[in-house]
Amino acid sequence: MDDMLIPAAGTPGSRDSPARAARDRAEPAAGAETGDTATCAADPADPAEAVDEVAAAVVAALGDDLDGGFVVLYDAYRTPVFSTALRLCGRWAEAEDLAAEAFLRAYRALLGYEPGRIAELRPRAWLLTILMNLWRNSRRGAARKPPPGPLEAAPDPADPAEGVEAAAARHETGRELAGLLAQLPEAQRAAVVLRHAADLPIAEIAAVLDVPEGTVKSHISRGLARLRKLHDSKGAPHAF
Repeated sequence: MDDMLIPAAGTPGSRDSPARAARDRAEPAAGAETGDTATCAADPADPAEAVDEVAAAVVAALGDDLDGGFVVLYDAYRTPVFSTALRLCGRWAEAEDLAAEAFLRAYRALLGYEPGRIAELRPRAWLLTILMNLWRNSRRGAARKPPPGPLEAAPDPADPAEGVEAAAARHETGRELAGLLAQLPEAQRAAVVLRHAADLPIAEIAAVLDVPEGTVKSHISRGLARLRKLHDSKGAPHAF
């Protein structure tokens, strides 16, 4: 099942943007005084340290200038936020709205934060906590509305550079995965998506969901077991 969860969804508006330029300016500044140690810190063999560097650059940019720093924040985290939203709700348009609302709420919150609170921010976990709360609220609201159309009615937008066969395979996999994830209990779905779509470590998932790490591990284990069972019940060949 893990192989089905690894492919991250693309994000809309992935072309070069002012956000990317702002992030490029901010990242060197985060390690400007470290000399040769900056090269070691950026070693791709240590992804956790690379994530910490991104977070440090974002927090530093927010501390220098809130508006400019928010551009850096958006550019750094738009992919995990959108990918998580898409795996949670299963529909591209809803994921766009959910991610946009999460960043809007984040900006409004930052306007009221003191410098000390910004300095202690863990931006990725903080953004995904906002997103998770919005998703839960949307599910409660959806329960009082007519059911939406099937997941198949909202495929991912086509990539002009992608071949026909690759696009068809991606769409089929994404549609199947969305359908399977939708059948998980909310707690298991959230934990599995945060671990395998957002690629968060257990400790960070625990912070986002506000539960003990042991509970997170249990939700992930049970969620993956249920996904495998659901997948097998369809008679499809194992991809994991």
